[in-house]
Amino acid sequence: MRPEMPQATAAGGRFRGHEHDMMSDSEALGGQPAPLVGRRWGAVGRARRADQARAGACNTLGPVRLGVSGALLGDQVMAGDVAVRDGVVEAVGLVPAGRGSALAVPGLIDLQVNGVGEVDFATADPDAWTRAGRVLARSGTTAFRPTFVTDRPDRMAGALAGVPRSGLPAKVLGAHLEGPFISERRLGAHRGDLRLDPDPQVMRLLLGAGPVRQVTLAPELPGAAELIDMCVGAGVTVACGHSDASAAEAASAFERGAAVVTHLFNAMRTGDHRDPGLALAALSRSDVHVTVIADGVHVATEALLVAWRAARGRLALVSDMVPSRMAGVPLVPDGRVLRRADGTLAGSAGSLLDGVRFLVGAGVPLVDAVLAATRVPATIAGTRLGSITPGGPADLVVIDDRLGIATVMVDGVEVTQ
Repeated sequence: MRPEMPQATAAGGRFRGHEHDMMSDSEALGGQPAPLVGRRWGAVGRARRADQARAGACNTLGPVRLGVSGALLGDQVMAGDVAVRDGVVEAVGLVPAGRGSALAVPGLIDLQVNGVGEVDFATADPDAWTRAGRVLARSGTTAFRPTFVTDRPDRMAGALAGVPRSGLPAKVLGAHLEGPFISERRLGAHRGDLRLDPDPQVMRLLLGAGPVRQVTLAPELPGAAELIDMCVGAGVTVACGHSDASAAEAASAFERGAAVVTHLFNAMRTGDHRDPGLALAALSRSDVHVTVIADGVHVATEALLVAWRAARGRLALVSDMVPSRMAGVPLVPDGRVLRRADGTLAGSAGSLLDGVRFLVGAGVPLVDAVLAATRVPATIAGTRLGSITPGGPADLVVIDDRLGIATVMVDGVEVTQ
């Protein structure tokens, strides 16, 4: 990385929500797209650098050029280098570009992380949260949604109260409740003795206990409709999962506002051509996002490709990373996954970038695979992260042509390796 600022000043793009204009001033550099420049979010970046310095997680850098050959902007790769200043993307498309084939992509966003290594988010203290955030950031995940599986309501509420709002090496996008309102027929690795039928009082307790932004429930359970209405009214994303719902029951939930299906094909009725079930019902609609674990174990490659082709642009990768013990139950490593002692799949051992690599290895174009780990989860989460935009936060991952990590930045601060 070269600690210098570019001389280019052409304002080739306008910041408009999540988008920018890549075509303006296209003649400014001999027919090449002009560099896009912008200044926004500087105070946010400075405040975050102060938080990170206190956490001892990252090194503060001055204005820099990344030395990349290109950057992913929207669904296109723009040739040229990227400059970062004061925590934001200062400009893209700069010449000369960096040598080699390094590519800047948005920081990855993982909406389903139960824990990291020995850190179970359900029992984590502040130091454990920081350790987990550092591991995630180093792996290219610059924002995540900690996920809490089925447990006693009082313990879930206590865990939610401890979710950090800021100050970690990776950004926290609120909490994801995966339970306790799940089907006894589709428990997965959840404890059946702790699952509950929908209960508005328990739901109110959990929503009030911490920054809940997403709830996974089984929509076919009695009383689930009331909980869907409650969550949607509170601005909480409702996902269907751990469910034995029929296609009709799934459609009813979608019409009420459920907008996501959690880890497609896993812990749900997958169905067939006469009984589609939740999975096929979700794939048949254009208004429902699906999340998928791409590790070659949770979902067969052929099914993964079917899902990508059916839900391209609304399929989000999740790692479903789990700790070595989850909800007090020890898990057994088994290659790319962890299992309960009885062999039940519990979650993945890999990072979200591992999922991108697997998707690319299965034949999905790199740009689509990256979007499934950046822009699509950002859309689900309702955040302006997940894209590289002049003037936007400099949450970036620089990857090589083998999808190895060269650099990770969060608000313009390089994460130490």
